[in-house]
Amino acid sequence: MDRASGGRGRLVPSARPGGQEAHGPFRSEPGTLLEHVPVAVFGIDEGDLVCYWGPGARDLFGYDSTAVLSKPGAVLFADGPHAPSGSCARLTERGRTRGYWRGRLTARHRDGTAFDCGFRVFSVTGSGGPSVVMILASRSDELDRVKTNLAFLDALFETCPIGLVMFDPDLRYVHLNQALADMDGLAIEAHIGRHMDEIMIMSDGGEYQRMLRAVSRGGAPVVGMLVGMRPRGHPDRDQVRSVSFFPLSQAVGSRPGVGGLMVDVTDREQAILEATAGRRRLALLDGASTRIGTTLDVVRTAQELVDASMPDFCDGAVVELVEWMDEAEDFDPGRPLITRRIAFGTILPPPATELVSGVETVRYPPGSVIHDMLRTGRAISAVVNEEFLARTVLIESRARLLAESGLACVLVAPLIARGTVQGIAMFGRSADRPAFTREDVSLAGELASRAAICLDNARLYSRVQDIALTLQRALLPSVLAASPYAEVAHRYVPGGRITEVGGDWYDVINLPDGRVGLVVGDVMGHGVSAAAAMGRLRITTKALARHEREPADLLAELDACAQEAGIELATCLYIVYDPTSGRARVASAGHPPPLLLRPDGTVETIDDVLGVPLGVGGFPFRTTEIELPGNATLALYTDGLIEARGRDIEAGLAALRTELSGASGSLEVMADRILASLLLAPPADDTVLVLARVRRAPPPDGPGAQPSGPSSRGAHPGARSPVK
Repeated sequence: MDRASGGRGRLVPSARPGGQEAHGPFRSEPGTLLEHVPVAVFGIDEGDLVCYWGPGARDLFGYDSTAVLSKPGAVLFADGPHAPSGSCARLTERGRTRGYWRGRLTARHRDGTAFDCGFRVFSVTGSGGPSVVMILASRSDELDRVKTNLAFLDALFETCPIGLVMFDPDLRYVHLNQALADMDGLAIEAHIGRHMDEIMIMSDGGEYQRMLRAVSRGGAPVVGMLVGMRPRGHPDRDQVRSVSFFPLSQAVGSRPGVGGLMVDVTDREQAILEATAGRRRLALLDGASTRIGTTLDVVRTAQELVDASMPDFCDGAVVELVEWMDEAEDFDPGRPLITRRIAFGTILPPPATELVSGVETVRYPPGSVIHDMLRTGRAISAVVNEEFLARTVLIESRARLLAESGLACVLVAPLIARGTVQGIAMFGRSADRPAFTREDVSLAGELASRAAICLDNARLYSRVQDIALTLQRALLPSVLAASPYAEVAHRYVPGGRITEVGGDWYDVINLPDGRVGLVVGDVMGHGVSAAAAMGRLRITTKALARHEREPADLLAELDACAQEAGIELATCLYIVYDPTSGRARVASAGHPPPLLLRPDGTVETIDDVLGVPLGVGGFPFRTTEIELPGNATLALYTDGLIEARGRDIEAGLAALRTELSGASGSLEVMADRILASLLLAPPADDTVLVLARVRRAPPPDGPGAQPSGPSSRGAHPGARSPVK
């Protein structure tokens, strides 16, 4: 026989007439309970002579191969060896006629002692040769011991009321009994091969797993440890179990692991169960405190509350804001309540998804559960039944969706902050989970209270932002002055919602003699105060520009005004372009330097005009004059364009120079390309960009010496219509 003949292990060569004997017992398959039972293998030919003496036969019968090969098989049985053995003849006859037979006969050892022996017999026929009866023999007492052990283990796993389990070293289920499967709420087959984490929900920070791994590595057994857990097969049921674990000895060809016994002592250990539930509630609150209110965005904050509550606390949740007529309005239980749903989610299948997401405005009739909750100001729970649907849901199709969604109970909590009802948070559970308890109602109230503060902060921030944006847009120029000698493209990009409105501003001013004034400024700080300061500086600059010819003198007057107004720090860049001479006079109060794009594509930085910011006082400003060739482009900007987190301002300025040097086409296209390349999305700070392409005025005596007056065309800040 070889491996192809069906053997799973390496077969020891047999002893045959004229050959050598192979010593050592032939045992049953490694890793089973039979592995310690010696098995003798021998063969008897058609003449009832021993023709094969295999491993283990010498140990069982006491004969060497030389003493028994080619001898009558009767010597191996108690009714031999001096007379023909009926046992031997009956054994071989059954093997030849039946093909396979097993039974017990009395065998005889070489020393003359008789013993009860179990035999398995089958016939082997060679190719064209005589048939041989192959015999497997083991002592009956050894077989009985193994059978007793097997019967005991089978009975233990089938009838024992205590949960029994075997884990491999990776804590995957290898074997368990029905009692443990019932505790877990999953079939035995659903456990096998799966990791413990896939069956159990623990809240001990991994301590249970660490204990099991320590036992698996040969550590001391654990006896009677009390553990709180929640089986995934019973997600609504916390359990306390008394567990005992011990390392499994490494059998031949097997792997080590952990064996264990589990007893459900939940009723006895209710205090531990309550502590486990308390820890879970605290963990939920702790997680919610870190997940809710990460931004000052109302909708995102509401969605964070929904996400934090599932799936540990509920199967579905929505957040709705109450649509009050005004903040001073009192709740009237006799009037319908209108809410706006801004966040929702569910882990249930349709139609639950349509139920939570299918509406934006909800109307609750007087007498609804929502009215009951707002009347008391406390969270309440209710069973979803016909009475609930009739009291709370006005639209029949929505009531049908709720009835078919699988939600069996709801819990409604008010979102109250600073004495004002902001809205409601509604949580729902399916029939597969227990109804909300008194502790759950308290937990929902705490969740809603924490979320309400975050929502109110976001609401107040949004209101201040809206006020600042409105003020800023009102104070920025809605219409820019136009000149035939300066084509202007301008962009204003508000900062992201993470930051408050800044004080960036810009303007284009028509001056006497056809001159054009370009101004860009930035008030340090954010919010309403920065927007108001920006407006004062812009209006003052426009008034001063009509009287002060020198930019440095204008900045000096503007600095004095800033000090009088309490504006501590602001930057400003002022350029006056004279189309007749083609020259520009520039002065700066601490503002980033302008860039000059020449018609040949070279870019220059006009950086010799730096001065101190407005509001500092005590330092003079100076004017620098430069000559601008026809069709040259000036780039004025605020620091939001070149400065960002993670990028040095010098690197940003270099990037702007690169973008300008490669720019082509209209100013509008250039402005869009520069913003797309340099600004983050969303930008962290307000940004202003003004591109001005200048033209020379014709000679006084030449054609077109009298240019038409300035037009009134312009655009709202951020518009893209050029000023010509």
